[in-house]
Amino acid sequence: MSSVTRLHHALPLSPAVNKAVTELDSVIAKAIDAAKGAGLPQGLVVAVLHGHAHSETAKMVG
Repeated sequence: MSSVTRLHHALPLSPAVNKAVTELDSVIAKAIDAAKGAGLPQGLVVAVLHGHAHSETAKMVG
């Protein structure tokens, strides 16, 4: 997913944060490729990702 937009903030992000974002992006991309390769429907992949995003958002605002 080399077309992912990088984070921008008023202050520079630390190298540790940049490394974590890059690693997270890589792992997610590999998991999506593996899921597609196993024959999971694209809608299910999207639903799982959306569910995790919703859950994490609820934790942040809760």
